[in-house]
Amino acid sequence: MCLGVPYRIIESTAWVARCAGPEGEQQIDLSLVGEQPPGTWLLTFLGAAREVIDADRASAINNALAALEAAMSGDTARIDALFADLVGREPSLPDHLKDLS
Repeated sequence: MCLGVPYRIIESTAWVARCAGPEGEQQIDLSLVGEQPPGTWLLTFLGAAREVIDADRASAINNALAALEAAMSGDTARIDALFADLVGREPSLPDHLKDLS
């Protein structure tokens, strides 16, 4: 399974950034996203930034990763709290499919 993990830039040069994330500090390659300022959130995979993301998306991804870890360890009580934005709402079709129903 391939999972992107959010990291936040602490300091950076043109091609490499020192970042903080769920696994502590790591050096992240910026070749695909270009130089970014400190505080920027990155979606990373295998030590490289794949996308610049905002703080809300980083939080949602971190919650989803925590829910996955909770499910794998059998701690299902935490999952609803981690997906609070989805609990109690009905699924809806994307706009491009609504006309087909």
